[in-house]
Amino acid sequence: MSSSSLSTPSVLSSPSLPRLTQAHAPLTHAVEVVNELGAREQVQIPAERPLTIYVDKRELVTLMTLGAQPELLVLGYLRNQRLVESVLDIESITVDWEVHAAAVRTRHGIARIEERTASKVVTTGCGQGSVFGGLMDEVDRIQLPDARLTQGQLYGIVNAIRLKETTYKSSGSVHGCALFKGEDLLIFVEDVGRHNAIDTIAGWMWMNPETCSSSDCAGDPATSPISGADKVFYTTGRLTSEMVIKSAQMGVPIVVSRSGMTQMGHAVAQQLGLCAIGRATNRRFVCYSGTHRLVLQPELAQAPVVPPARAAGEV
Repeated sequence: MSSSSLSTPSVLSSPSLPRLTQAHAPLTHAVEVVNELGAREQVQIPAERPLTIYVDKRELVTLMTLGAQPELLVLGYLRNQRLVESVLDIESITVDWEVHAAAVRTRHGIARIEERTASKVVTTGCGQGSVFGGLMDEVDRIQLPDARLTQGQLYGIVNAIRLKETTYKSSGSVHGCALFKGEDLLIFVEDVGRHNAIDTIAGWMWMNPETCSSSDCAGDPATSPISGADKVFYTTGRLTSEMVIKSAQMGVPIVVSRSGMTQMGHAVAQQLGLCAIGRATNRRFVCYSGTHRLVLQPELAQAPVVPPARAAGEV
C-alpha cells in the first residue's frame, strides 16, 4: 500500500500522558465477488493487518488488527496484560504502517519482562488471541466496586448499539465493543477480534483522565484515568474468561453481550461478583452472574420488539 493510504501523522503530546502518533489506515477493502445469481458485484470487507509491538526495541508480540486506533490498542494491550502498572510508565507509542510496527518507549523499562512473557495461553478470541500466563493468576486480587444497572438502562444500551453506524453494517466480519456510563455511549470500537477492541477501550480509558476532586481520585487528579466503577462494558462477542478478566481489570463490574458465555467465563464472573448479561437483543436477555447488580423491571419486557440491525448483504 502507498504512503498516501497508510499514513502516520505527527505525534500529539500531553504534559504527563504518553506521546502517541495518530496512524491511519483504511478500515475496509473493496473486492469483486460472484453472487448466487452468477452476477459480479463489488462488496466491502474489513481490513486485517499485522502490527508487531516492540517495547524498548524488544519484540513482544504481533497482533492482527483492523487498525482503527492502533496506539490505543497497544497501550490497552500492555495495560490488560499487566506489563505496565500506570499510563505514566509509557513515554511514547509510535505506529508506522509502512513497516507494520508499533514502537513503545517506556520511562524506566519493564521489570522481568522476559520472565513475565515466557508463558502464553492461547485464548478463544477471534484472530487467535493470547494472554500471558501470569494474567490468569491475578484474578484473586481484583476487587470490583459496587454498582447497579436497571433493566431500562440495559435496553437503552442495546438500542444505542442497534442505531450505531458501524463497519459491521457496511462489511460485516468484525466485532464491536463499547463503554457506557448509564445509557450514554462513551466510546465504540470495532476490530477483527473482540480482544483487540476491549484492549483499545482500556487504552482510551488511560488516555482520558476523568474530572474529579483530589479526594476522589487516586493520585494527581489531572492524571487519574477514567474509572470503570460506574461504567458498563458491551461486546458483540461471547463472554469468555479473557473478556471477563479484562473487564474486571479495567474496574468495570457489569458486562453485556448480544452473544452467550463460556463455562470458564461464567466461573470467573461468579468468583469476581461481576454482573454478566448475555443474549441481549431487543427486550430479551439472560443474566448469568452478579444478579444483585441488575435492577429488574420486568414490565418493560412487554414493550414492542424492535427489529435488529443487519450487516451488509444480509436478508
